[in-house]
Amino acid sequence: HVSTCLLTYIPGMSEDRAWELTNQVHFEGQSIVWVGPQEQAELYHQQLRRAGLTMAPLEAD
Repeated sequence: HVSTCLLTYIPGMSEDRAWELTNQVHFEGQSIVWVGPQEQAELYHQQLRRAGLTMAPLEAD
């Protein structure tokens, strides 16, 4: 489910990268999946949360 969500909502996400991030979350408990402008981050954050993924609050640079 996690890799499918990443592929669906994160632009430019490859299948290999989605699986890599999914495994990182599984084994390490967290992963940074995208870095960029705040407005876009808020959209991706919202979409992933709606899909049922547990998300940490967004961090401002």
